[in-house]
Amino acid sequence: MKQVSRPLLSRRSLLVTAASAVACGLKKSTPFHGFCFVANQGGNSVAVVDLEHFRVRRRISLDAAPTCVLAHPKGDPSAYVLAPDAGTVYEIETGRLQTARRAKAGGQAISMRMSPPGDAVWVLYRDPPALQEIELKSMKPRTRVALQSVPDNFEVSWARDEKTEPWAAVSSLQNSAITLASLRGGQQYTIPLHAEPSMLAFRRDNELLMVGSRDEKTLSLFDLDSRKRVVRLPLPVAPRHFQQNSDGWLFITGEGADGVVIAFPYSTEIWQTVMAGRAPGVMTICEQSDSEYLMVANPESANVTVLDVSDEPRFLGVIGVGQGPCQILVTPGKRPDEQFVLVLNEVSGDMAVIRMLELTEPQLSSKPRFKSAALFTMIPLGERPVSGAIVAL
Repeated sequence: MKQVSRPLLSRRSLLVTAASAVACGLKKSTPFHGFCFVANQGGNSVAVVDLEHFRVRRRISLDAAPTCVLAHPKGDPSAYVLAPDAGTVYEIETGRLQTARRAKAGGQAISMRMSPPGDAVWVLYRDPPALQEIELKSMKPRTRVALQSVPDNFEVSWARDEKTEPWAAVSSLQNSAITLASLRGGQQYTIPLHAEPSMLAFRRDNELLMVGSRDEKTLSLFDLDSRKRVVRLPLPVAPRHFQQNSDGWLFITGEGADGVVIAFPYSTEIWQTVMAGRAPGVMTICEQSDSEYLMVANPESANVTVLDVSDEPRFLGVIGVGQGPCQILVTPGKRPDEQFVLVLNEVSGDMAVIRMLELTEPQLSSKPRFKSAALFTMIPLGERPVSGAIVAL
């Protein structure tokens, strides 16, 4: 495989002296003061999990099935829940643990993303085809961007500063095309693909759009200024899930291989494929002061595979979690004793709680193995938990 450029210094090499001074004895984890709001799609409800005591504090009934939960990005203790069939966004207050306000700006919705400045949510509607901004302060519809074709998915660009132009990329399987829409000026551009646009992500510098195609098994990178394709890279998998880390590496999973494909978007090249359990699915990054860990769900085997991706990817262990893991969340913190990994299990209807401290202590992580000790507890949630968000108090 062709040699590719790498970051000059890894997190671990910068802090190797500090890492070697880790004390021997297993520390106690620091409790997290906050909630995890979980959308139970099958039960038309939101489960509120107390993360300090690891129990369900309340179940909030809704009049439609929720599929997406987002936390307020600026410290406001609120959560926002999308019920697509009703086209409604609900605001949940953490003080009273009940729905406060709601907004509806169309018929059937598809998905929801936080705006780059963090002052609104954008909702993708199928009926009628549009991107709708809902301001969080007033909880009322604001900017609307009408779309010319039936949409299927979308992503919004990263927020570097207030001057950065915010963009949304909207995929349409019907037209095999991407609509690039300005969320500020309203301009729209169509990027024809002639293939299924399955996955979307903006590179962290907002200069490239990354598009995965399942039918072609490719990763295409487009320049945002010219809207021209920079490169089309063949993949060993049909891409279904993307995850980026703080260095801008792109991790890809999908059908075709029991591994994670690692791409370097800044050098526009594929680096390698790392084994990550059977049929790897959704992923998340657990970031610490000296390390980064990639947590990979294995729905078919009810596991989570843990990879150390601080430098050269290294298999760390496998943890049994529950049936059908569909989302992985990490509580805020930079030290292992501050972090818990929360795994939502859609089929078994529960949440697995993993202690990062059990995974990262030197005496425990020296040899790859099945790490049953890291599974701290299981919390029953409800019917089909599919999305969650962590809110600090």
